[in-house]
Amino acid sequence: MPDPVHKEDTPLSAPVERILTDEAAEKLEEGTALCLSGGGYRAMLFHIGSLLRLNEMGLLEKLDRISSVSGGSITAGVLGLNWNRLRFQNGVAQAFDSAVVAPVRALASRTIDTSSIVGGALLPGSIADKVAGSYRKHLFGDATLQALPDRPRFVINATNVQSKALWRFSKPYMRDWRVGEVKEPKIGLATAVAASSAFPPFLSPLELDLDEKDYTPGSGYDLQRPPFTTQVVLTDGGVYDNLGLETAWKRYRTVLVSDGGGMYDAEPDPKRDWPHHIYRVFNLVDNQVRSLRKRQVMSSFICGERKGAYWSVWTDIAEYEAAGALPCPAGKTMELAATPTRLKAMPPELQERIINWGYAVCDAAMRTRGGVQDAPPPKFPYAIGIG
Repeated sequence: MPDPVHKEDTPLSAPVERILTDEAAEKLEEGTALCLSGGGYRAMLFHIGSLLRLNEMGLLEKLDRISSVSGGSITAGVLGLNWNRLRFQNGVAQAFDSAVVAPVRALASRTIDTSSIVGGALLPGSIADKVAGSYRKHLFGDATLQALPDRPRFVINATNVQSKALWRFSKPYMRDWRVGEVKEPKIGLATAVAASSAFPPFLSPLELDLDEKDYTPGSGYDLQRPPFTTQVVLTDGGVYDNLGLETAWKRYRTVLVSDGGGMYDAEPDPKRDWPHHIYRVFNLVDNQVRSLRKRQVMSSFICGERKGAYWSVWTDIAEYEAAGALPCPAGKTMELAATPTRLKAMPPELQERIINWGYAVCDAAMRTRGGVQDAPPPKFPYAIGIG
């Protein structure tokens, strides 16, 4: 059998790797995809700011796909569930604040990681199940993937620990290219988002108990058999693809990337005990993979392989040289970028500063790199500015 994880038409500069089940690289669609990275509540709120500005530009309604991982999947899940409530007029959603911003900010006012860890350790059910329960209670109720709109296509990504591949949750199907496809899945939206944001090692893994009969016959490449099909073990989507690129980059010509992910500073005296050491090494690996994907994305934009724009919580806005950019001193934005990757309650002022930062840097990136001929915004969404 040929190598299942390599295809010869993969460009060396590509941030994702083509596989044997992918269509040829030249069959890209002239649509636009938005990728929302992981990064806990920090990323969740940063993406809210980005979406606010994209909506003002009239681009939110034009998106064909929204691909998300981890913290970005919380924002994407809320947006998808409430898409039909947005009331688009002249291309701009009139109810974005009430339908999306308000529930996300309400969640950001609650700590759910610590209580989930304690509950998972002391009570029946896993830690990931407790996280899913919190999402269900505060955001999604009993909604399933079938509550998502047909367009844009929302793809919530997790990592399959068994197959080493991406597990995609969407309305038409959920699938792992090696394990197979389940059409029209009735999985809870809260469960899908919890799988995508099951940060290792503390909130991971999330297990799905599935029926082998639910799979489309012959849809898996080489692992369509129990226990791969029946006891699916998932972890954070960022483990496989920390920018949410995979399901967007292979299909669309234009890709926008909002990166709210973390970066890790040098440590002069790192802890030597094995739990802290393993956690530090995991973060270093994540940081290196994210940096590599970012460089390849930027290279693809520069050489013309793709159109689009990239912006990050760690970006110095001055690099864009955007006329009329909102005031975002690098020292202040670096403080926001260093907000811990947690599902921990944030004070309202910090929430507003992070949303403002996502809004401002998205604006600068889209007006200088994304081809948008739009006037600069006169002010931040919140009067507090960057702080």
